[in-house]
Amino acid sequence: MTDAIPPVSAPLGPAAAASLPEEHAVEQRLRPERFEEFAGQPQVTANLELAIRAAQGRGECLDHLLLSGLPGLGKTTLAHLVANETGAQLHEASAPTLQRAADLAGILTRLERGDVLFIDEIHRLAPAVEEYLYAAMEDFVLDILIDQGPGARSVRIDLPRFTLVGATTREGLLSAPLRSRFGIHERLEPYPADVLQGIVARSAGILRVAIDDDAAAYLAARSRGTPRVANRFLRRVRDLAQVTSDNHISVDIAREGLTRIGVDESGLTRVDRQILESIGRTGGHPLGLKSLAAAIGEDERTLEDVYEPHLLREGLIVKTPKGRQLTPGGRALLGLEASVDALGEPELPFEER
Repeated sequence: MTDAIPPVSAPLGPAAAASLPEEHAVEQRLRPERFEEFAGQPQVTANLELAIRAAQGRGECLDHLLLSGLPGLGKTTLAHLVANETGAQLHEASAPTLQRAADLAGILTRLERGDVLFIDEIHRLAPAVEEYLYAAMEDFVLDILIDQGPGARSVRIDLPRFTLVGATTREGLLSAPLRSRFGIHERLEPYPADVLQGIVARSAGILRVAIDDDAAAYLAARSRGTPRVANRFLRRVRDLAQVTSDNHISVDIAREGLTRIGVDESGLTRVDRQILESIGRTGGHPLGLKSLAAAIGEDERTLEDVYEPHLLREGLIVKTPKGRQLTPGGRALLGLEASVDALGEPELPFEER
């Protein structure tokens, strides 16, 4: 997530949500509160419900849970649902904010038995913090080093049993010791358009805006398989509908609303098209990630995590050992002639390189 998350927080009620920045408050309102309200990812939710019921039947805490997948697919929402379904208190932290072991210790020592600790972007934990987390996850203890040099000594603090929910968009960057300490691994996949259409319709009801079925389908088809994107599109189109069409979203309003924020009929954003056009200017030759990032003025990690997955899924680009190239579909979209150069061998996944 891009929003800064406080190291420790309680579940948000209506009053607390109202005090958040507008976008965050809206996300809280749209977030499902029970598994039966969570659309999509049926295998993941079924597995989690089964694991929770089994753990409760044994009188135990749920095993530590690792959720992976692209941004916006519902990892944070599932962490909230796990806490709701187990009747536990949810504590949230973002890995980049945990820079010192003391930051982690401050959270762990506030936990009570059965609590759920959610760490977003867990692959970005500092190595020193990660090492402290091993013992906390496995043995539910925290060894704190006091003083330095010859007089240094370690104090062990017993921790209540808790459930750690880790979320990552780049599972390949997790260290093997950390990954192995999660008892449950679930990967979230992009959502089909029909499921996203239902999510848009449900969110429209919560936001009290009328939406036609074809308008919901239009937004869903251009939402990159991601509920977060679908809800963001809906909120922006709702603004247009409120001002111009008596709070009613037709397909024409949906089309105009997306055009205003730079999303074209193919569902591509301005950055998507800049990526394709930059690669297209090479005349069919591969373009490396660093060169591509410099050409469009975007961060390399943002390109890989946010924009590239959609372009790859849509079959518009391909990753080769020498860089990114347009596919025939990508060249056709830009109105370019077919390249005479054959595409290189597909690039290996990060884990295999």
